Amino acid sequence: MIVLSATNISKSYGVDVILKDISFHVNEGDRIGIVGANGAGKTTLLNILSGQLPYDEGNIFISSNTSIGYLKQSENFGLSNTVMEEVSAIFGHIVQLERDMADLSHEISEKSSKGEDVDKILHRYDEMMEAYKRHNGYSYKSEMIGILNSMAFTEAYYDKKIDTLSGGEKTRLALACLLLKKPDILFLDEPTNHLDIGTLKWLEQYLKTYSGTVILISHDRYFLDQTVNRIFEVENHKLVTYQGGYTTYAEQKRQRREEELRKYEQQQKEISRQEEIIRRFKQHGTEKLAKRAQSREKRLQQMDVLDKPEPVVGKMKIHFKQQFKSGNDVLLAEGLEKAFGYGPRRKELFKNVDFDIKRGERICIVGANGVGKTTLLKIMMRDLEADSGRLKIGHNVQFGYYDQEQQNLNAANTVFDEMKDSYRLYTDTEMRSLLGRFLFRNESAFLQVGTLSGGEKARLSLLKLMLSGSNVLILDEPTNHLDIASKEIFEDALLEFPGTVIIVSHDRYFLNKIPTRIFEMETDGITPYLGSYDYYMEKKQEIASGKKYLNELNLTQNSELVMQQSEEKMTELSASEQRRRSKEQEAKERRKEREQKRLEQEIERLELEISDFESKMCEEKVFSDHILLAEYHEENEKRKQLLEETYNNWLELQDQ
Repeated sequence: MIVLSATNISKSYGVDVILKDISFHVNEGDRIGIVGANGAGKTTLLNILSGQLPYDEGNIFISSNTSIGYLKQSENFGLSNTVMEEVSAIFGHIVQLERDMADLSHEISEKSSKGEDVDKILHRYDEMMEAYKRHNGYSYKSEMIGILNSMAFTEAYYDKKIDTLSGGEKTRLALACLLLKKPDILFLDEPTNHLDIGTLKWLEQYLKTYSGTVILISHDRYFLDQTVNRIFEVENHKLVTYQGGYTTYAEQKRQRREEELRKYEQQQKEISRQEEIIRRFKQHGTEKLAKRAQSREKRLQQMDVLDKPEPVVGKMKIHFKQQFKSGNDVLLAEGLEKAFGYGPRRKELFKNVDFDIKRGERICIVGANGVGKTTLLKIMMRDLEADSGRLKIGHNVQFGYYDQEQQNLNAANTVFDEMKDSYRLYTDTEMRSLLGRFLFRNESAFLQVGTLSGGEKARLSLLKLMLSGSNVLILDEPTNHLDIASKEIFEDALLEFPGTVIIVSHDRYFLNKIPTRIFEMETDGITPYLGSYDYYMEKKQEIASGKKYLNELNLTQNSELVMQQSEEKMTELSASEQRRRSKEQEAKERRKEREQKRLEQEIERLELEISDFESKMCEEKVFSDHILLAEYHEENEKRKQLLEETYNNWLELQDQ
């Protein structure tokens, strides 16, 4: 069933055309990813579909009684509310129903004690209980706590005022609230920003099983592959639909463009051939050939001439060079620790952080939000001091830093002035040429930095980094604001860079392409893994299932790469240390498995008891006896409270 359709939608701002004759339909249950370059009109389209923005021409149809939820890139909350107040407001109708049921129960008790007829009131109470059950009243609190936990909001956040949260935390809270509302059509604008890998995986699974329709904008290629079944590409004011996820779309788009270009070139070749024949026929001047020329001219005029395929949107040109090589040893750390605050407010970020980074390595650091990844990068560059431990920086190491917050940019400068302030030796012409390579052409080179979009600021920061000539690039979430085309160019530039790269990233497609090693960072230190994200996840699953760390590879005689990886791993960890870690992990997993089984049995028991109590409360001998009904109600409430606590314990166990 079609739940949403658009016909010939157009939108312009003055003379700037954003969308032109956009048409498509969306079926119930579709998972649609909208892709396109920054500024192509993706958010404009989402604003139009969600009713946030008027359109100039065309028609939009949304099936009746369809609820809509929209996650924007920036959300507005009641900033004086606490996190729990904001989330609880979603279930205000259930809370009110609980109050009404409590009042009615009290009224039943009073009238029964006076011997008054309570049959009508009991009937109303029964209807309320049915409505309460229908609206998920018995489990909404567990669902609320579960989604908050999944969005990294522990109990410590519940009483925090929203205006004290960071931008990323506000985005995660907005997403949690939207998921709890469960609209029929879910519009999401960059939902993966500010999410760590664990939360991303949870969101993927949630969206896969979501009962409604999902339409999202994302530059996260891995996320798109995991969640969507159709791709809408916005390019050159038009929209083209593709079946499948991102990888399928990329291949289909390549084939489609090649086919369009082939047909266009073939037709142009045929037109040229016919025009040459007509010219020759006319040149001979005979009546017969003149008639033939006229006939061919008519056929040529009636031909449906194909439009030339639109040129590929301008792409960033980036190439990282190092002014000089560093020594072979780049960074060595032993026992690094860092905490903030003092006394009871002291928060320990991490401890026991050890690593040894060599020249030419590409290290990607992953870990939960708040574990201290950005802080560690600043310690590496000596911008912060560790509380304890040893850090040794190698010979001739020159750092270049990409800050995800873009704090190295002066908002008051123009783009041109920002670059000239940092690199004065370039002539104006040379600087304009460099800016053009990063898509700052014509008047856009004189825009104020503070007015730039996130993607434009990212490109400007990358240009400054490219010109620095550093031999060690330290990058904090560099792909967050880049569109897909820019990401791919940036990735290729990193692969060609001869120096060392250290990156914090949650972009799993990027993590599958770039690293030679992945560092998983936790509060108790770093665990190194060779290779890409898929390999890293495979090793984590093996460890979780109790397999020995040393038996991680089936070595073959013709696999020199695998032998090299094994030897490097043996260098990283001694055999005794590997055995100790493996045993500790196995014991931890066994304890977790036993506790999980116990909690699940407890949940099952409590749910059966609650169901049994609710059935008994509907029996005539119980609901006609207000004292007995009150006792049953009290006992049932105790079990519900215990069930909620047990669910919370079970959810916390899943996050460990």
